[in-house]
Amino acid sequence: MIHRFEVDGVPALHAPRPGRTTAGLVFRVGSADETLARAGITHLVEHLALHRSGVQVHRFNGATGQLHTHFLLEGDDQEIRSFLRCVCESLTALPMDRLETEKAILRTEEAGRGAGAAEATGLWRYGAQGHGLVSYPEWGVPGLDPQTVQHWADTWFTRENAVLWVAGERVPDGLRLPLRPGRRMPAPQPTSALPETPAYFAAGQGQVLFDTVLPRTAAADLYTACLDRELFQDLRQDGGLSYTAGADHAHRGDGVLTVTALADALPEQQDAVLGGFVDVLARLAVAGVDPDTLDALRRRADAAHTAPDTDAARLPGCAADLLLDLPVRSLDEIRAELAAVTAEDVRTVAQQALGNGLLRVPAGRRADWAGYQAAPLHSVAAVEGNRHRSREAGGPDLVIGRAGVSLVREGEAATVRYDACAAYLAWPDGGRRLIGTDGICVEVEPGCFAVDAHTLAGIDAAVPYHAYVRMPPRAAPARPSRSGPAGGPGAGAGAGTAVRSSPAQLAVNMVLTLVAGLFLLFALGGALGADDESRGDPVYWGVLVVAAGIAAALLRSVWRRSRPRRA
Repeated sequence: MIHRFEVDGVPALHAPRPGRTTAGLVFRVGSADETLARAGITHLVEHLALHRSGVQVHRFNGATGQLHTHFLLEGDDQEIRSFLRCVCESLTALPMDRLETEKAILRTEEAGRGAGAAEATGLWRYGAQGHGLVSYPEWGVPGLDPQTVQHWADTWFTRENAVLWVAGERVPDGLRLPLRPGRRMPAPQPTSALPETPAYFAAGQGQVLFDTVLPRTAAADLYTACLDRELFQDLRQDGGLSYTAGADHAHRGDGVLTVTALADALPEQQDAVLGGFVDVLARLAVAGVDPDTLDALRRRADAAHTAPDTDAARLPGCAADLLLDLPVRSLDEIRAELAAVTAEDVRTVAQQALGNGLLRVPAGRRADWAGYQAAPLHSVAAVEGNRHRSREAGGPDLVIGRAGVSLVREGEAATVRYDACAAYLAWPDGGRRLIGTDGICVEVEPGCFAVDAHTLAGIDAAVPYHAYVRMPPRAAPARPSRSGPAGGPGAGAGAGTAVRSSPAQLAVNMVLTLVAGLFLLFALGGALGADDESRGDPVYWGVLVVAAGIAAALLRSVWRRSRPRRA
């Protein structure tokens, strides 16, 4: 049973559990509450608040998520009392003498952090704001000053915006939580960078990734388990196409479940894995799940709810729900909802999942053949203003206007308006990067365009101050991380720079053209020189058609190799 109580005005939860006591203090603030230009400020507060706890025998930690920040500890009663009081006192007066040291630690932590599914799809689904910020570096950290950091802590890390939980034989006596008064902060409204779903984008190699959002229900839990089972069965066991194939879910934090499915593939099997992956998603949406399979998955899920210490394990999630005004349900309620789920319920959820889906396919692949719409790489329109030609052949033109900046080429544009600029990165060498709240990125590189200091100063003055991020010196402009006809969401510095074919590529193209010409001459010669007997022979014409097809394929390959592309 979960017992509710209060400590110094902070709501608290307790569940009995034998052994050492674990306690956690949860605040309703995370990376989704930040802006891109100040990304990392919550994480920095978490590090500073933990510093005074020092090197202890007991185990303590902190974690910053998208909507919640967590401080937790395992120890005896005295250790828990000391830890919680120390964290709360630090939050009211952060140790600013540690500010630059903790900034360096955060940069080191970020450099060693791998990109997960949320990082891969966040900016495509949400843009460069809210839940999409998980896709971006913590660019705001280097420029944060003591006043800004303390103000953030005073606003978000308050008594009314916190919940305590304790798992142990008893609640330690004498707990104190000396926090500043404040107010409960609602979750940010989810944003969208997708005009329609299901959608897809191409990036990376070796993996197919699917992401969707669903209401947090028992039916969604069982759908995830079913998707995990079917992907593993089809792509790993039966097809032998993937080593890792499965699905999992995570609570987004606002009553919504984010379901992620992934399958890896060798280069020569990427098309087969993509096809099998799409088939599994469609099959569950059309045919649903077999009742016997559903019952087996239900029994496995129910067994997890009857395990020892289940209530204690649920405490961090219950505390997070309480901060979002979501109901804290009993195990009996959860199990009853699970028992009531039908096969038709799971099929309905599968249809919702498919309709809300975002699919990442390997670079060079498409998914429009399966009914997925391409996620937008460019903007609806360009701004009006002065046009600056690219110094590179085939590169986009840069348009700088009163309302914003655009890269334009062949009727397509990537535009960032000043009033919708999420971050404006400025390097000492004159390089500039504007990132819109929709994730669209525009690079202004003096080496790529004839842009003088006066023009750059005009952009600097037009961008809102709160979006400005001063970047440290760089050795060279970064390469693009995502390409599009003129510059898409998340593109890096130098986007739009044309790359010419190398001499080796030109030689290969010449050989392919010559071979294609021989096949084409063979096909044309055979068709024009056929005698009466050959004209009636289907095998004869079949050979000519194959030869013509080979010629067409080779010429298409030459054309694709010869097209200008961006670095």
